[in-house]
Amino acid sequence: MKQTILQNTSKTLRKLINVLTFFVPIVVFSQNITLSGVISDFNDYPIPDVTVTVANKETKTDKNGKFQLEINEVDKDKEIYFNHFQYEPTSKQISALKNTNIRIKLALAESLRLKEVVFQKERKTDLNSIVIEAKDIDKSIGVSGGVEDVLKTLPYVNSNTELSSQYMVRGGNYDENLIYINGIETYRPFLVRSGQQEGMSIVNPQMTSMINFSAGGFEAKYGDKMSSVLDITYKRPKEFELTAEASLIGGKATVGYADKKNKFTALVGGRYRNTNLLLNTLDTDTDFNPIFQDLQSYITYKFNPKLDIAFTGNISQNTFDMIPKTRETDFGTLTNPIRLTVFYDGKEEDKFIAKNASLAVNYKPKKNLYLTANFYTYQGIEQEYFDITSAYLIQEVDPLSGNATSSIDAGRQRDHARNDLDFLLYGTQLRGKYEFNLNSNLEAGIKIQKEDIRDFQNEWQLVDNSGYSEPRPQNINDNLELNYHISNKQDIQSERILGFLQWNKKFFWNRSKILLNTGVRYQNWTFNNQSLVSPRVQFAIKPNWNKDFLFRFATGVYYQAPIYKEIRSLNGELNSDIKAQKSYHFIAGSDYEFKWKERPFKLTTELYYKSMDDLIPYYIDNVRIRYTGENNSKGRAYGIDTRLNGEFIEDVESWISLSYARSQENIDNQGWIYRPTDQRFRASLFFQDYMKFFPSMKVNLQLVYASGLPNGAPLFTNPYNYQSNLSSYKRVDIGFTKVFVDSNKKIKSKLFKNFKEVALGVEAFNVFNIKNTISNQWVRDVSSNISYAVPNRLTGRFFNVKLYFKF
Repeated sequence: MKQTILQNTSKTLRKLINVLTFFVPIVVFSQNITLSGVISDFNDYPIPDVTVTVANKETKTDKNGKFQLEINEVDKDKEIYFNHFQYEPTSKQISALKNTNIRIKLALAESLRLKEVVFQKERKTDLNSIVIEAKDIDKSIGVSGGVEDVLKTLPYVNSNTELSSQYMVRGGNYDENLIYINGIETYRPFLVRSGQQEGMSIVNPQMTSMINFSAGGFEAKYGDKMSSVLDITYKRPKEFELTAEASLIGGKATVGYADKKNKFTALVGGRYRNTNLLLNTLDTDTDFNPIFQDLQSYITYKFNPKLDIAFTGNISQNTFDMIPKTRETDFGTLTNPIRLTVFYDGKEEDKFIAKNASLAVNYKPKKNLYLTANFYTYQGIEQEYFDITSAYLIQEVDPLSGNATSSIDAGRQRDHARNDLDFLLYGTQLRGKYEFNLNSNLEAGIKIQKEDIRDFQNEWQLVDNSGYSEPRPQNINDNLELNYHISNKQDIQSERILGFLQWNKKFFWNRSKILLNTGVRYQNWTFNNQSLVSPRVQFAIKPNWNKDFLFRFATGVYYQAPIYKEIRSLNGELNSDIKAQKSYHFIAGSDYEFKWKERPFKLTTELYYKSMDDLIPYYIDNVRIRYTGENNSKGRAYGIDTRLNGEFIEDVESWISLSYARSQENIDNQGWIYRPTDQRFRASLFFQDYMKFFPSMKVNLQLVYASGLPNGAPLFTNPYNYQSNLSSYKRVDIGFTKVFVDSNKKIKSKLFKNFKEVALGVEAFNVFNIKNTISNQWVRDVSSNISYAVPNRLTGRFFNVKLYFKF
């Protein structure tokens, strides 16, 4: 009896000791300590490749989750760190005393999520996702000076112009991409016709904390567009900071402040940009005066651990004044070159003002319940005024001498516009998240939005090949031809109700890890009284293999409810029967993570297919999308994207992207043709380097090759008659930076001892001076009724100097 009691007591003591090892520091006595043990998950499956670090020594667990590590230092406390990219990092403390070996059995909590393209503030050394620090984006090479310059190096993002921050994703157009800043959807100007007018990205990189980008198959919590979502979160400063940059094409500065208890924080950023020097590399003799400026703020106040508020504000003004003088463009073929010479009279004056503000109230009544109420407003005031007369001469050119030999046609053209748009919206949204446990949560939201749109449009084009004439009654018999005339005045008030519900679940299936996200969206717009229901599903599985693979699948219905541009036909009339465009997404992908030369790499591959219905055909006028206003088309898009990223150079991340994509449509059952955004083949490179023995010198390189897009049909013409392609887009940008002080203090300077960062850079845009083409200007020979596609070429080589510093 006593023996049985002693045995039971002994077993109880052993269990108690095992439990206590997880809650108290590990105390041992030895100058030569041997640490060993087994690391597993909560289902008791061993975890290989867990990094175990203590006292500047490191090892990894084997395939059975076992490890062993010798420690020689015993004169101070030790902290053991356990890290694995799929699990939450854990640490335990030991005190080294004498002649004891330590055996540890530890379970790690999983950390698994769907593999979206995620840019985070803190760099993950395991490269678990596509990660770029916000400060690196701010210092990246690019004309637009924003996040989009980096996005355009990803395989599924396409753009054939460096002047615009707009982009196309997997065969979609510029209007099919969602953009959120601090949880509120934001908008680009509606009347922007060319990249020259646009100026700069809406996102201020100096204020950015997190950038999350998804190229399709995204969750139900995101809105209703057919291509992609870009989700921006601005940062909350922890102390006073001042960041500034000045260059030949503009400057920007950001000031951050936080009180001692971090209850109040404020972040204010201003930017100014003038691209006159850059635009002078175009093949026109034009007086440009493009001025772009904005002021943004992000202010937060924390009342208590459960309640805080956040205000986001932005006001921007883009003014674009242009007085064209002459233009000379050679086009055609090598054996039959043609020259267009144009003399201009007139000017263009455009203005785009955007104002938005939002107030977020965040409340956490329980530990596992999060509630957010947003109140927001946005107003866009836009005007596009131009009255330009052009006298043109079309000539044949001797291919050997380059001299004009004969004239094909001479004529005049007058372009006139007085377009005004006032777009006002305001609304409120309520969102909530309830966490059942660490592996399961439910999210829901509802939004009510009112819209007030006032549009006045008066635009026409006149062509005459026998002398310039003002418009006159049609019964007068002459060679005057009015290419098009759009005149209307619209005043629209409407309301939208939107909502979503989604459930996230992480679990094990045998020894494989599973993530499941299911959700549904709802929307109703009073203008056409159409209700939309959009179910969406994302699924990820990580097999328990020796090789590190993750497989993903996503599908769903993605509607694009009309805003304003879609409901307006080419002649300016509104279609109250317009319906939302619809796209079914099917995306399958894999991630393979590995090491090469002890450096981390990840290979990502995705296959996708999109079936589209109720499409609204459109024309691309430079970067403006002009819709026909009818749901008379269906479409399809398919392709493959692959991307290899990692440390090609130690401690800096670079990547190579390749993609092949096709996008087609069938208008009025006339047969399948390629859409204006048909991408085909694309390759890009984002490369960073530094000199090993001179680390303060850094190099950034961006290279893009893209097959030419379809050249696009002129307005009011049949796109089936215009199925040729533009020339391919080829561009190389390179930047050299001398770092005087860096944030991690690896590079210091006595001259700039009060600065956190100081750098001076030289950027070379379009290094090889390649004259890329963004679109065609169609010039008609009225006598023969032949239209010539004259290429509108982009910027040439340009050198920029940039100074960056941070207090």
